[in-house]
Amino acid sequence: MPKVSLFNVSGEQVGELELTDSVFGIEPNKHVLHDAVVMQLASLRQGTHKTKGRSEVRGGGRKPWKQKGTGRARQGSIRSPQWVGGGTVFGPTPRSYSYKLPKKVRRLAIRSALSAKVIDNQLVVLDQLTLDQPKTKEFAAILNNLKIERKALIVTAGQEENVYLSARNIPGVKFLTADGINVLDVLNFDQLIMTKEAVEKVQEVLA
Repeated sequence: MPKVSLFNVSGEQVGELELTDSVFGIEPNKHVLHDAVVMQLASLRQGTHKTKGRSEVRGGGRKPWKQKGTGRARQGSIRSPQWVGGGTVFGPTPRSYSYKLPKKVRRLAIRSALSAKVIDNQLVVLDQLTLDQPKTKEFAAILNNLKIERKALIVTAGQEENVYLSARNIPGVKFLTADGINVLDVLNFDQLIMTKEAVEKVQEVLA
């Protein structure tokens, strides 16, 4: 079983925590990680693109000239696709790009992402993380105590409103609950900071 140091908010080591092999100790599957990231990025696309077809472009109701006898090619509307200002053929229409991977693949992906953080020594576990009131300065001091200098993802077991309000104004810091942990965020941030309760909750779900 992999072991990580357990810290308090002052940055002092207060013990060690054994992690579950099946969640934090597997060989990361790069192919599955890629599939999961692509799926999440696709789901984030708005899909609000739209072009007008020939029936939607204003004008063009009258036949521009008679069918025969002019020597010119026959035309039915000045809003046909070959005309400047005409409709677009096969243009994009609003759609959803989201799709889902099988449940087992999604679970393997998040386990691979968590294990990669352990392998790269980018997982920091806190014994607890609570604040009496929203104070960005206090939270910044906690990050400083933990020697966090790059982008950090903060994960707690439940919704810690004061922690969320204190962290949201710090550039490069994002707050999540254990229920919302996902592959894209875990891989996108340089450091993963989890409370002991959050680690236990994630292990309970994914083991």
